[in-house]
Amino acid sequence: MHRYRSHTCGELRASDVGTDVRLSGWLHNRRDLGGILFIDLRDHYGITQLVARPGTPAYEALDKLTKESVVRVDGKVVSRGAENVNPELPTGEVEVEVGEVEVLGAAKQIPFTINADDGVNEERRLEYRFLDLRRERMHRNIMLRSAVIAAIRSKMTALGFNEMATPILTATSPEGARDFVVPSRLNPGKFYALPQAPQQFKQLFMISGFDRYFQIAPCFRDEDARADRSPGEFYQLDVEMSFVEQEDVFQPIEKLMTELFEEFGGGRHVTSPFPRIPFRESMLKYGNDKPDLRTDLELVDLTDVFENSEFKAFAGKHVRALAVPDTGDQPRKFFDSLGDYAVSLGAKGLAWIRVGEAGALTGPIAKFLTEENVEVLTERLGLKPGHAVFFGAGEFDEVSKIMGPVRVEAAKRAGRFEENVFRFAWIVDFPMYEKDEETGKIDFSHNPFSMPQGGLEALETQDPLDVLGWQYDIVCNGIELSSGAIRNHEPEIMFKAFEIAGYSRETVETEFAGMLRAFQYGAPPHGGIAPGVDRIVMLLADEPNIRETIAFPLNGNAQDLMMGAPTELEESRLRELNIQLRKPVEKPAAKPEDRPITESVHPDAAR
Repeated sequence: MHRYRSHTCGELRASDVGTDVRLSGWLHNRRDLGGILFIDLRDHYGITQLVARPGTPAYEALDKLTKESVVRVDGKVVSRGAENVNPELPTGEVEVEVGEVEVLGAAKQIPFTINADDGVNEERRLEYRFLDLRRERMHRNIMLRSAVIAAIRSKMTALGFNEMATPILTATSPEGARDFVVPSRLNPGKFYALPQAPQQFKQLFMISGFDRYFQIAPCFRDEDARADRSPGEFYQLDVEMSFVEQEDVFQPIEKLMTELFEEFGGGRHVTSPFPRIPFRESMLKYGNDKPDLRTDLELVDLTDVFENSEFKAFAGKHVRALAVPDTGDQPRKFFDSLGDYAVSLGAKGLAWIRVGEAGALTGPIAKFLTEENVEVLTERLGLKPGHAVFFGAGEFDEVSKIMGPVRVEAAKRAGRFEENVFRFAWIVDFPMYEKDEETGKIDFSHNPFSMPQGGLEALETQDPLDVLGWQYDIVCNGIELSSGAIRNHEPEIMFKAFEIAGYSRETVETEFAGMLRAFQYGAPPHGGIAPGVDRIVMLLADEPNIRETIAFPLNGNAQDLMMGAPTELEESRLRELNIQLRKPVEKPAAKPEDRPITESVHPDAAR
């Protein structure tokens, strides 16, 4: 017999009754019923119930062990009997009468419960992550992640893509976030950067003559944590293709996403095909560029209706409305609580009306609406008896920030929200540029290395704020899964694009010398995308926080509590690296009057 096991803890069935077996695993749970000891033994594959009788060496050994100790047991498989079958376990028809026990790894008293969710805080869980990963939910999430990545590799290869590796130690990259840097011992005073993404290298693969590249790529960004973004490092499915237009990128990625979410989504319906929603339309209808399409409710722009209104709360402001059908019988609390929700997002309040059986309007602002207002509202919003309408007014971005999440929350409270579905969409036609409201400066709004729609002619003849880029995002259930673009592969177009944003030709040549040099030696049209693996698994696992799908994540302060990273370096090591530290100046404690009274969190801030 094998030194440690003849079977796994998830393998035994009724057909094995009478068999002598050897199992190894963790002592998951223990129950003493009438002097008989019942042990749940757990390994990677499942749980098997053990039985130890009083007065036997096995009983004495198992009774003294703490939970999570690792043991090897020898015994005989017996039937539980029909009245004792556990239908929740694949091994629930049998148990093992233990004859011999060997302790392979004794455990100290564990700091939190493994076999149940006892509400332990996240910091404690991350400090003892090796224990946290033993929990069924976490074990399931990590195995789901493994299966998803294996499926991605298989499906991408079947789609004609080739897996290639790119460097980890590289130069700084213009990805928009802070780099993690690594000092070079052999080149004193110089630093490598860990890649924020393999962007430049995957484009260089295309310029080198390869056609369809992919990689499960580690990426490193010194960013703050959010619910769907882990600080430090993350993984993405990095993809690039040559001789393609936008739809050529969409086709294989849409097929991949559809198959992944159908295979691992637990039967939840998947949108197919994905709708294409222009960026500006998304901002108007949904309040953001990552719309949650699990509700059909949409925002409607009514700015022109109230432009010259005598109602000062709306006059001269951007106004958007959300009509919610079949809410006529909702109590006043429904409206007030939704208003409280809007206030929690930073709004001063939430104006609303509702339509009665005879078409009469009631609500706090009904008396301020003219007959003409009511006529236009009825037509544009399709108002009927039972409708409620919620209004947001202010600056465009301010209204979007409030009404976007109000749209989703109202749908949930009104029963107009689908829970067990995956609603995908492509967000397309992003503007190339935006204006800084304070300085008036034109700058890139999304990805500076995207090809502008219309090419050089558009850059030379159009208002920069009207120029669109060949840029696109995948969103699912209100989560941005990916950004991508058709790349700007022509040097003259690149120079002009950066010139509009205030960058000189010399600056571009200095900052992006490697890419520019490559473009000058025959670059094919190319484009790509990079869906986030962590976010994909988060959606499939139905987890609200991305750290629940990562085996060893950093905490919100970018610290590894288990390994104690980041750490200080000894002086000798600093000298070897030619580094001299400059300690930050400690700031004085804030006075009570300097502290904010309240702090509101916008639920859509986590991207």
